[in-house]
Amino acid sequence: MQDQCVLKLEHWCSFEKAVMESDKFSADRNQPLDMGSSEPPFQDTYKALFDDYVDAESKYEKNDVVIVAECELPMVDLSRLNLGEEEREDCKREIAKASQDWGFFQVVNHGICREILEKMRREQMKVFKRPFCEKINDEFMNFSEGSYRWGTPSATCLKQLSWSEAFHVPLAHISGLGGLTNLSLTMEQFATTVSDLAQKLAEILAEKMGHKSTFFKENCLPNTCYLRMNRYPPCPISSEVFGLMSHTDSDFLTILHQDQIGGLQLVKDGNWIAVKPNQDALIINIGDLFQAWSNGVYKSVQHRVVANKLEERFSTAYFFCPSYDTEIQSCVEPSVYRRFSFREFRQEVQEDVKKFGYKIGLPSFLVQN
Repeated sequence: MQDQCVLKLEHWCSFEKAVMESDKFSADRNQPLDMGSSEPPFQDTYKALFDDYVDAESKYEKNDVVIVAECELPMVDLSRLNLGEEEREDCKREIAKASQDWGFFQVVNHGICREILEKMRREQMKVFKRPFCEKINDEFMNFSEGSYRWGTPSATCLKQLSWSEAFHVPLAHISGLGGLTNLSLTMEQFATTVSDLAQKLAEILAEKMGHKSTFFKENCLPNTCYLRMNRYPPCPISSEVFGLMSHTDSDFLTILHQDQIGGLQLVKDGNWIAVKPNQDALIINIGDLFQAWSNGVYKSVQHRVVANKLEERFSTAYFFCPSYDTEIQSCVEPSVYRRFSFREFRQEVQEDVKKFGYKIGLPSFLVQN
């Protein structure tokens, strides 16, 4: 017990030193909040978590996962889909294998021009530079209610706090952004091209399960999907919090465009793998719904973003989702998961977060439950 106390004291001292050495944290925390600043007020809002750090214990992160070196995800060149039958089938097999073994892969020659990706990044950076008081005002921004998110309101300890801000926008609402014309037009361009890619990948994954189904074209429509613009501000205590805490995605699949800063990690064979950025690639990951639909063949894996002490990081994610009333059931029998609607799944996730502070997700829908 004495050794544990010493370790806790040493850990707290190193934490306190990091806080005091930071320019952001060494500022007088009794100063009134600068509403003209674009930065979310993490240290003011979550002061209790920092004050209670010594006694707080993460209910989510487990010590049995080892962090290993940076690596590259499986790479798929989608231009091979336009070649002969043998090349085309090899490409499809690679997509399915990566989805089974990793739950993540990256694609090049994906058909989305660099100009659209760069324009999306510029517009994204501009909107995050707006004053914080504007970003939290849905009416001022003309975003749908609750689109702007930052931190983790349900966090009970530092390891549950996500040091990030985001705009999570239903694609159906993009055209109503009013004064943000350049942003809305760019988001529409980005979403249209990425939506086509998502449909193509979903159809390939269904085909490799033996189902040439119209399910995805009928249920995953542009107005049921989401676009999320992420910003991860520099974090003065980057060793103590995450940019985005560990989670799986509540969709069929996610398409991510990220910058070159790095920080994305995923679990592979019980280890945390740091993903090496590739400026020419988009990252694809399988979501919970595809894992359920494929009866566990395709894997929705835990992933997170680590905080960076010196540099901000940007990414844009496209979430390929069905309508809320869509029924999700495994494409093969016997089914591992019971049948459920997307609405039911979302509600269950929300209840998980309220009750436990984190998402349980698919395990709640296992047949044996």
